[in-house]
Amino acid sequence: EHARSTFDKMPYRDSVSWTTMMAVCAQNGHDGEALQFFQQMQQEGLFPDDFAFVAVLSACSNGAALAGGKWIHASIVSHGFESDVVVGTALVN
Repeated sequence: EHARSTFDKMPYRDSVSWTTMMAVCAQNGHDGEALQFFQQMQQEGLFPDDFAFVAVLSACSNGAALAGGKWIHASIVSHGFESDVVVGTALVN
């Protein structure tokens, strides 16, 4: 709750702040919110990096969100991260 309030007040959000919020949500069982952060980040013109994909994949595996996982996998492929070792490991988990 405090993290979300701080995030919402930030005048500029970079990929690190977005990824942090996705990870915090995933770690605290707010898997749907992590997916929303992932989508909003891209809507604001930021492209996910390997850390963002790992954070959001964690949310998919926590909530067993098959549809979300498929959407994230398609995004991984479209952004060229399918051969990234860190992302690949997160996919296996």
